[in-house]
Amino acid sequence: MIYQVSIIGSGQVAFHLITLFKNNKNFELKQVCARQFEKVSGWINHAQWVADINQLSEADLLIVAVSDQALPAIAEQILLKNTLVVHTSGTQPMSVFGQHLNFGVFYPLQTFSMSKDIDFSQTPLCIEANNPHNLAFLEDLANKISSKVAHVSSHQRKILHLCAVFVCNFVNHLYHIGASLSEKHQVPFELLMPLIEETTNKIKYLHPKEAQTGPAKRGDESTMQAHLELLDDELLKTIYKTISLAIRKNEL
Repeated sequence: MIYQVSIIGSGQVAFHLITLFKNNKNFELKQVCARQFEKVSGWINHAQWVADINQLSEADLLIVAVSDQALPAIAEQILLKNTLVVHTSGTQPMSVFGQHLNFGVFYPLQTFSMSKDIDFSQTPLCIEANNPHNLAFLEDLANKISSKVAHVSSHQRKILHLCAVFVCNFVNHLYHIGASLSEKHQVPFELLMPLIEETTNKIKYLHPKEAQTGPAKRGDESTMQAHLELLDDELLKTIYKTISLAIRKNEL
């Protein structure tokens, strides 16, 4: 079976989904809805583009890959009767599409950047649907994309998204701080790469609590004070103190 898939959106998630579906033999990328063709012209041909949601025709699946704030308004504009309509949000409930006959969630648990390819075969796809038939359909479709498909409720997805902010967004910001400090003091950030890689690899085999190291875990107050004296930014001092306190409390 070849699945017909349409997409609403022109951001980073939409870009990667468009790339996925147009290059997978199990799918036909039917239509992409975006306000301006220029935003998607490098991804699709003009015949696949529509500017208005009302121009979308029935497909097997319509993926709405837009911001959380835009979802409720877009949900009201979709007039399709038979298409399974899903969104990609980590926080919005499935019920945002509750006025439709067939609806659900297709949430890729991954970080997306335009300049970096995504291996969807290893990307967890968290799915949810309004009835068993639609869930089975969505699971079959997702299994043709990824080896990691999970049934996740709206509440569980919110928790996953919160966890993702901690382990991805916050951690990446800490990488940025480390990079900025190393650049400021003319220390090659590349020297930290093996440490970053080992830390990431280690938690594949150890619980993060067991993998924790460093002065805060040891209660090494003199080293932590020396670090604080090297920082001339009060916000960075606050971040250092707060995370160190959290690590220390976790050891008590």
